[in-house]
Amino acid sequence: MTSTPPRQPGRLDPDIAARLKRSPDGLLPAIAQQYDTGEVLMLGWMDDEALHRTLTTGRCTYWSRSRREYWVKGDTSGHVQHVKSVALDCDADTVLVKVDQVGAACHTGARTCFDADVLLRDAGSATPAPDQ
Repeated sequence: MTSTPPRQPGRLDPDIAARLKRSPDGLLPAIAQQYDTGEVLMLGWMDDEALHRTLTTGRCTYWSRSRREYWVKGDTSGHVQHVKSVALDCDADTVLVKVDQVGAACHTGARTCFDADVLLRDAGSATPAPDQ
């Protein structure tokens, strides 16, 4: 069973859609970041329709790969993401959504999805990655 979202062409501004470099299943990773502190909150997935809804409603809409449906952050939990800005990275294959997060961003109830494990404590002792 595939997790590919349904196609709804023509909804997203064509100039924006033309810039996007999607995965083979039509998705882009979308990073949610707290607009005033820079705290990275979560990673979700968007297709053209989810991005269109995010841009036009001011609320983050994602595509759930496991449930195979759109979901608006906070509709069931009350932990809403109010969109402040949306930007594409330099390769146009990732979306950065700066939000004002109300409550927890993580489905576990934590403020952020990225605070559970520390994989590298002292970056100074790590071998630098080669330039890409």
